[in-house]
Amino acid sequence: MQSVSAYQSFFVTYLKNQVIQKEPQNLYEPIQYILSLGGKRMRPVLTLMSAEIFDTNYQKALPAAMAVEVFHNFSLVHDDIMDAAPLRRGHETVHEKWDTNTGILSGDAMLILAYQYFEKYEPKTFRKLAKLFSKTALEVCEGQQWDVDFETRIDVTIPEYLKMIEFKTAVLVAAAMKMGAIIAKTSKSNAKLIYDFGLNLGIAFQLQDDFLDAFGDPATFGKQVGGDIIENKKTFLFLKAMEFSTATQKSRLLHLFSEHLENSEAKIEEVKQIFNESGASLATQEAIKEYTHQAFDTLDKMNIDADKKALLRAFGENLMGRKV
Repeated sequence: MQSVSAYQSFFVTYLKNQVIQKEPQNLYEPIQYILSLGGKRMRPVLTLMSAEIFDTNYQKALPAAMAVEVFHNFSLVHDDIMDAAPLRRGHETVHEKWDTNTGILSGDAMLILAYQYFEKYEPKTFRKLAKLFSKTALEVCEGQQWDVDFETRIDVTIPEYLKMIEFKTAVLVAAAMKMGAIIAKTSKSNAKLIYDFGLNLGIAFQLQDDFLDAFGDPATFGKQVGGDIIENKKTFLFLKAMEFSTATQKSRLLHLFSEHLENSEAKIEEVKQIFNESGASLATQEAIKEYTHQAFDTLDKMNIDADKKALLRAFGENLMGRKV
């Protein structure tokens, strides 16, 4: 087993050796561009790590890890178009640097390129990887559509929100880990358990992201604190506040989430106060702990050495250890 930083380095080296610069230039240049913008490469790292958890050299998992990363970035290109986002990782988004049509078409090509990386595996493994990938890709699209639908709804329930973040975020984390298990040809039980580990950790991670968006330290969070409040996003915090608030607080919260203000500082502070006073902040932190514990519970059932269970637990603890 290697460190997370080592897996990141191995993957980036592999990525740089992939030649995606073909003709027509305006189709492939944007793909090379978005893949070069960096990021933590968490999903491909999980594929490499998972393969070695089940006693297979990470190198065998590099093509599948690449498929996961290409798909993830494809979804970002199209998400940025849907959100009219000007920046991605501090750089111009693809549709801003080129144009919307280029962003759509290059994104489409990325989805196909992702599938092509599975062709590097023998037929039985290819089928298993492609089947998992197709299921996951469709779920990500479903999660994105629910997220869009929720923007105009005031009756979103907690179970609906949890299903949305499961599909939009967690299933790709889970699939990335299960791909490593498939490549390693481990047991069906182990493959399912590593999937469940990734799924629960992915949900916990997204809930923590919701929490940190409101209450994180700007110096360590990595993006604007209060962004979800400014955009009137109905996160887990908001939904729990609506569940626990008094009639007066609920009315005020709905009013605040109907406004788009040039200066949002006062709005952010008032919303955060309602989150705290209603008990929504505490309930969100409890939910984060619950899903993290569910992830760790799967480790006890996994048929792997104790030191590898400890490594997965340490990875999860490190991932969930972001400062508020």
